[in-house]
Parts: sequence; structure tokens; C-alpha cells
Amino acid sequence: MAATGNLSEEQVHCSICLDVFTNPVSIPCGHNFCQTCILGYWKTSHLYQCPMCKKSFHKRPDISVNTVLREIAEQFKQIRKKKQEEVLCDVCLGEGRPKAVKSCLVCLTSYCDEHLKSHSTRFTKHKLMEPVANMEDRMCPKHERLLELFCKKDQTCVCVLCTETDHRAHYTVPVEREWTEKKALLKKTEIDVQQMIQDRVKKVEEIKHSVELNKAKIEESMQVFSELVRSIQKAQAELVLVIEEKQRQMERRAEGLITELEQEISKLKTRHTALENVNRTDHIHFLKARNSLLKCNFVVCHFFCYCDCLVKVNAVTSIIAKEEKYPPEDVTLDPDTANPWLQLSQDRHQVRHLGAWQELPDHPERFDTVVIALGRDGFTSGRHYWEVQVGDKDDWYLGVAKSSVKRKGRISVSTAQGYWALAMKKGQGYRVSTSPPLLLSLDQKPKRVGVYVDYEEGQISFYDVRARIHIYTFQDAFTERILPFFYLYCCDKASDTMAICPVQEKSLI
Repeated sequence: MAATGNLSEEQVHCSICLDVFTNPVSIPCGHNFCQTCILGYWKTSHLYQCPMCKKSFHKRPDISVNTVLREIAEQFKQIRKKKQEEVLCDVCLGEGRPKAVKSCLVCLTSYCDEHLKSHSTRFTKHKLMEPVANMEDRMCPKHERLLELFCKKDQTCVCVLCTETDHRAHYTVPVEREWTEKKALLKKTEIDVQQMIQDRVKKVEEIKHSVELNKAKIEESMQVFSELVRSIQKAQAELVLVIEEKQRQMERRAEGLITELEQEISKLKTRHTALENVNRTDHIHFLKARNSLLKCNFVVCHFFCYCDCLVKVNAVTSIIAKEEKYPPEDVTLDPDTANPWLQLSQDRHQVRHLGAWQELPDHPERFDTVVIALGRDGFTSGRHYWEVQVGDKDDWYLGVAKSSVKRKGRISVSTAQGYWALAMKKGQGYRVSTSPPLLLSLDQKPKRVGVYVDYEEGQISFYDVRARIHIYTFQDAFTERILPFFYLYCCDKASDTMAICPVQEKSLI
């Protein structure tokens, strides 16, 4: 390997032609290339990019000749040329063979001075040339001439005589020029292959990452399921305690009632015996005893069955089924539907009554009279659940609506008009949008409402999230896309908002 000082020949190689630099130039990223190579690379790739570091430039960058590197490259070329010129005599044997002075195109052998004299004496008509190594590989097998040209049509090396016979009228170029061009193309192909390798390595990493991410999601799902099982077991234990306490109360009440009834039965039997005796007396004794015997105080005993336990069981069963079958839904509001009195938050998760009319585009989907805003994405299948923070507001509707509901003019919120809603009407309490409306009697005021939709089953359920109780369930049949909807009257405080809340697993009803 040729070297100058501590430099190896590879360090002065152009990365495009893979040869020692010829007129080396530097580009802004600091890498060096032959001037012809880098200009040719940019011309063929149609992209001003460094072949080494892949840094791109918006326009063709300025290049400058690297004079120091050019001098070093020239020294390497001289050393290589000197080594190439040292063609040894093919006739001499052993180490320390003398240099050849001529090569014979007929014998395909190189001769030193001494052996050349003997060869010239014997073969006076053989053609001699400057010494060349590996003569057999450089000679045309047909004409025994040097392969100095490259035929573009047949893509092969030819000699001068070939251009007058088999390759007449073919386009030929010097082999050195073809070598330079092919090396440049080879380098570009090598760069492209390296890029393809990098792309595929990146793809492999992405697939591995996807597998690991999927594995993490499975583990997370298993953790959520385990948490759900623990929650169910806790709810079961609490429910068992409630049922046992109710059972004990029922047994104590039953024992008391049985004791009272047995006492009354004993008294009634005594009275019955007295009545039979009186009935057998004469009319004077009968009339005297009549008034006292006919006065009978009857005790009506009521025995209550604690069916509320069964109601709680059914509610828990509904809750468990809901948690098992669907993930929380990320509901966002559609600004194109919001009434101009309503203002949406930037993340489209909150709505408030602004208390003033806004000048908004008259979109065909916008409600122009009633203060309604719809969800952006609707449902045509599946199970969905989301939660809405209503706080202490006392004038609102929330639920789902058909995508085809009327948007302009006066609107009645009812199932007959395509709305399934839970409502809080100021001064009137809670109701659902049945036709006619059904008033609800709730023990406490829900501040966070869960909405559950099962499209295939035609079910819309509402829950009090904090109290973890079921409020009401609509049962209907859906034939088109349905959308979450929110109806917010002007509140006492203009800043009051209705917010779609993120659902935490532990807070699920």
C-alpha cells in the first residue's frame, strides 16, 4: 500500500470514483471530491447533496480547489506510476530480476536488455512496445493488439483493428474514459445500495419497536383487566355485606312480625271460643255479651321484601358488562355545528354559553336558533362511552342525536325528533327526552354524567359517575349515524362550562 508520511492511499481517494483525487475540491460540509466527480454526481442525481454525509443544499454550493490535498494526491500518483512502470523481465528467474525495457506483442513477454538482444536476433519481425505488465490480459485474442478502446454498442474492450472489422461504425471511446465514467456510476450505485440498507435497517427497528409497543399494550391491557377483576371482587364483597345486613334486618323484622302475629292468633282463638260459647247461650246472655265481643281490633302486618338488593345487583351487572366490552371514547366537539351563542375551547373538549352572539359563518350544519353543539365524529356501530362534567349547572341537555336532525329554526328535543337525552331543567328537576318527557326522581344531583351507547343493541344509558349508579336507559333502533350532542342554556355564570372529561379506569362506573 503506497503511503506518504502517515497517510495511506485510501485517505486520498475520491469516494465517488474510488481513485486518487484529480483536481480535488472541497464543498461546504468539509468533504472532498474530484471536481469532475462531484459535478457529475450532482448532474445525474438532480440533487445538491453530499454523497458522504447526505447534507442537502438548496442550490449548487460553491466549491474551492484544495491545493494541499491536490499536491498530496499528485505525490501518490507519481509513486503509483513509478510502481506501475517497474515491469520486470519475464525471462529472468529468481529474486532481484531486472526491469524490462520492452514488451513483445507477439510473444506477450517482457524482456530486459540482455534477453531483448537475443529476442531481436531471432525474431526480427516481432513488434515491440514499452513494457507492460500482464500482457495476456491486455491483448486482443484475435488481432494480438493492445485493448485500447471500449465499444459502447457491444460493451466490450477492443483493439484498433477491431474497429475496422467486427466493430466497424460502432461508437468507441478510450478505455480510460469508460473506466472513469463506470467508476462514478458504480459509486452512485454503491451509495444507493447503502441508502437502501439504511432504510431497511430503519424498517427493521420500526418493526421491532412496533412489536415491543404491542407487547407493552398487551401487558397494560392485562393490568387493566386485573384491576377490573379486583374492582369487581371489591364490589361483590361490598354487595354481599349489604345483602347480608338486609337479610339480618329482614329476619329480625320477620321474627318480630311472627311474634306479633302469633300473639294475635292466640287472642283471636280465645275470642273465637268465647264467640262460640255465646252463640250457644240464651238470647238474654247473648245480647249482654254482644257489645264487648264484637269490639275487635285488627292489626294489619306488612312484610316488605328487599328487592332493592336485586336492583343493585342488576346495576352492578350492567356496569361490569359495560366496563368489559368497550374502551372510553375520545369525544370532541364540531365547531361547524355550534350555535353562535356557544364558545368552544381550543381542544374542542369544553363548551360554554358566551352570553353574547358571535359573528360566525352560516355553515349549513350550524344550529342557528337553539344553543346546541354536536360531536365531530359519530357512530354507526360498536359500543362507546364518554363522561361529561356538568357541575352545578341547572339548565342543560346531553346525549346523542341523529345526524339528520333539523339544524335551523325552532327545535324540540325529544326522541320523536331524533334526540335521546338526559336533561336538567331549572325549577323542574331531571327528565329524559321521551315523548312526552319522563320526570326522574334522583336522590342526589349528578355532577359528572357517563354516557354509554351500544349501537347494535339500540341502547343509550346514563350514569352518575361519582355515585356509581345507573340513571336511565333508552331502548331504540338506530338506522343512521348518531352524534354526541350538548344543549347548554345561559347559566348564572357566563364562565360555567360543560366539559368532556378523560375517563380514568378507576373512575369508570
